[in-house]
Amino acid sequence: MAKKILIIEDEESLVELLVTKLEKEGYEVESAYNGEEGYAKIEKFSPDLILLDIVMPKMDGYEVLEKIKENNIESPVIVISNSGQPVEIEKTRKLGAVDHLIKTEFNPDDVLTMVLKYFGDSKKEKKEEEKKEEAPIAGELEKHENEDVKKLGIRVLLVEDDNFLREICTKKLIKDGYTVYTAIDGEQAIANVEKIEPDIVLLDIILPALDGFQILEFIRKSKKASLKDVPVVMLSNLGQEDDIKKAMEMGANDYLVKAHFTTEEIAKKIQELLGK
Repeated sequence: MAKKILIIEDEESLVELLVTKLEKEGYEVESAYNGEEGYAKIEKFSPDLILLDIVMPKMDGYEVLEKIKENNIESPVIVISNSGQPVEIEKTRKLGAVDHLIKTEFNPDDVLTMVLKYFGDSKKEKKEEEKKEEAPIAGELEKHENEDVKKLGIRVLLVEDDNFLREICTKKLIKDGYTVYTAIDGEQAIANVEKIEPDIVLLDIILPALDGFQILEFIRKSKKASLKDVPVVMLSNLGQEDDIKKAMEMGANDYLVKAHFTTEEIAKKIQELLGK
């Protein structure tokens, strides 16, 4: 029996494109062009997976997610949005969304790949996906590259413990041609800094083990010139002046508050700091 997918999206051309792609792959697909109609179809259609826009008429995506959560509907929801802002990703995740796609950064094949992630046809495929999601052990390098784009030869170390934010930033940077290494806590960050000697570090502040300030201090006190002078951009939910001042005094090159930036702005900041 075919898996059922419900697309709740007010952009008709995008809906038509996704419906065509997904039906061609054998899925049963229904669509709705506003949140109110979409929620009604959830109850009627009982989808196995929901693709949900955020900005829509009558009822927005947040309200749909709230009603899904309130009524204990178990269909997984993938958010499709114009925004890559971490504050939105964090909010949708708390409301129960399992993943997030940015409209300007995906194509129908990306959607299909994500759908397959939740509809794995074999135990082997599921295990491979689970293995990808597992956190690497301290000091283990997580390297991500795109073989289809020209390599810039620039190594970015992204230190972020939030899975959603780490994944969305990594995808954007890979698309732009960077080689991206990731770490999810302070110990991994320090181990990876020493191993790969990155060209730039994107550094969260609130982390397990060691916080971002301690990692920044380690970098700036390094005896290796290649590490000591590496550009560091702090990424944080903390927007207080004292935190920003502390980071800049400790040697950070810039400070971005997560609620105020997009992945596109992160990429531009890297270009600005590296003069590329």
